[in-house]
Amino acid sequence: MALVASLALSGGAAPRKAVPVSERPKLMWVDLSANWKTFSSPDSIDYYVRKCKDAGFNTLVVDVKGTGSGVAYPSEVAPVLKEWKGVRRPDDYDFLSRFIEQAHNNGMKVYASFNIFCEGHGIFHKGIVYDTRKEWQSVNYVPGKGIIPSSEIEGKATVFVNPALPEVQDYERSILVECATKYPVDGIMVDRTRYDNIQSDFSDFSRKQFEKYIGKKVRHWPADIYEWVSNDKGSYDLKEGKYFKQWIEWRASVIHNFFASTRKALKEARLDVRFAAYTGAWYPSYYEVGANWASKDYDPSVDFDWATPRYREYAYGDLLDLYTNGNYYKNVTLEEYRRSNGTYLNETDSRLSTGEHLCVEGACEYSKELLKDNAFCGGLYVEDYGRDVEQFKKAVRMNLRKSDGLMVFDIVHIINRDWWLPLTAAIAAEEALMEAAEAE
Repeated sequence: MALVASLALSGGAAPRKAVPVSERPKLMWVDLSANWKTFSSPDSIDYYVRKCKDAGFNTLVVDVKGTGSGVAYPSEVAPVLKEWKGVRRPDDYDFLSRFIEQAHNNGMKVYASFNIFCEGHGIFHKGIVYDTRKEWQSVNYVPGKGIIPSSEIEGKATVFVNPALPEVQDYERSILVECATKYPVDGIMVDRTRYDNIQSDFSDFSRKQFEKYIGKKVRHWPADIYEWVSNDKGSYDLKEGKYFKQWIEWRASVIHNFFASTRKALKEARLDVRFAAYTGAWYPSYYEVGANWASKDYDPSVDFDWATPRYREYAYGDLLDLYTNGNYYKNVTLEEYRRSNGTYLNETDSRLSTGEHLCVEGACEYSKELLKDNAFCGGLYVEDYGRDVEQFKKAVRMNLRKSDGLMVFDIVHIINRDWWLPLTAAIAAEEALMEAAEAE
């Protein structure tokens, strides 16, 4: 899909009110499966909560629902995960309560994090799409294979469900409300609140809902949406059909409406709970997963030929109390990006991307343009920096400087590398500069 406008940044976003340094969220993410063994004892929770506090963090994002359906608390809605890779937690061990207690004792906030529209671990064949809800799984249009259920795609690690199904939305929403009412979490963070990829979802249900949305029958399915056409390089190109742009628009409406209804349900259950979301930062290609995380004040149809004028109506950035995105690039500065080959394949992309948003600095500046007055925390993926601690520190500082906070994914990598001292130093150094600038 070609771009109508250049993605080169034109000197940064329009001025907006800066979040004071003392109020900026600094989030440490705690992945459920990667940290399962480490946080299977209360002493470890106590120790690492304090380590995060001492490093300068004020918020923990504690993952309680992974990609395989199970949740790490005694739920009456979702299956409960009690064992992972041979490590079983005691039945009376309340992992989330311990995190909340220790965080609050240290003056920190806790957001419970949930993987939303994925309900199957494809490697281990775990999750409700394998056990009780096979009919919910996404049906994908796979190059060279045709339309097949997601669980039948060879090598697929994460099996998504169809976000358009009302029963799927009701189920996912009910888990979030249950957690918010059962625990005194400060917020609920949603992840993977999107479609699987551009191939999803081509079920009969989605076809009927899309036909209802556009008010006409789709005679040639899926060709009227798009086709995978083989090329002379041994791969496939996407050839758009006549309804492609409306399809992109409709999928964005599905995700937006879930955000709107979920925010309403959470606030009705607990007015003080904050509603947060995480996405990838690569907006120019994120339409492939149906997630328009921008502000409604931004009109993507001016910049991109995949966006209809109505696409902006389905932006959900204004519905969030806190937003963090993943500026997951080894190139930190715009200068570094410009010296690179200029291409990158993001996690959800079907093809290589280009543009100055594909580095930490560029992603932060571009996010400001998209989000308008909505604050956001720039996120980094520790693994992107390998053993290059100086580049890691540069990324920490750039996210703090160019966004309204910081998110580090994930604590497991900080523990494994023993990067607590460089992380602490990077935060302290950048905040000292920002505080000095505030005082001027």
